[in-house]
Amino acid sequence: MGRVGLNAESPQTKEGGSAAFRGGGRATSFRLRILTARQGSEALKLILLLAAALTGCRQDMHDQPKLEAYEGSSFFADGRAMQLQLEGTVARGQLLEDEHLTTGRVDGALATSFPFEVTREVLERGRERFGISCSPCHGHTGDGGGMIVQRGMKRPESFHTQRLRESPPGYTFDVITRGFGAMYDYSDLIEPRDRWAIAAYVRVLQRSQAASIADVPASERARLEGGL
Repeated sequence: MGRVGLNAESPQTKEGGSAAFRGGGRATSFRLRILTARQGSEALKLILLLAAALTGCRQDMHDQPKLEAYEGSSFFADGRAMQLQLEGTVARGQLLEDEHLTTGRVDGALATSFPFEVTREVLERGRERFGISCSPCHGHTGDGGGMIVQRGMKRPESFHTQRLRESPPGYTFDVITRGFGAMYDYSDLIEPRDRWAIAAYVRVLQRSQAASIADVPASERARLEGGL
């Protein structure tokens, strides 16, 4: 009986053993899930590192096959990438045959007239270019209260001061070309004809802010005076 008691397993022992086994299985399964998750995380890190490495290997957009200013070059005899303009040649966009049109001056003095007829089309072009390049600082009415100024930039002089109202159109052209004070030049961004179009539109803005009822055509004056 003693041997039987020692060798035989009671129901409690079997149940306890089964519970222990089941508990061990759950623990093992939990550890496997943790291990799998860790392996997945490490695999993801490895994939991201490989992707970053492959991206770094593509330098096509960074190291383009071109020569930049002041670089050396074995192509030219003097070893320089930048070459002097050949004597007697004119670079594209630098054919300055019309002093009035391209410099805003006549015989060295600021032009008091426009180099071409100012039409409604020219004014529309000037309004468009002014809105793009000038209004951020000068404001849409030319009072100097543009959006950039509202955010802290130094306020430019209003176009409606007596000094600027009396300045010739060549002066406006010259300032756009060469810059003035904190304003940098726009010669590389705005072509000469558009600079004149802007100068013409500035004249319209100045006239609009300083006009009187006498400047209004008779056909429109009655409507304005009647409040219609």
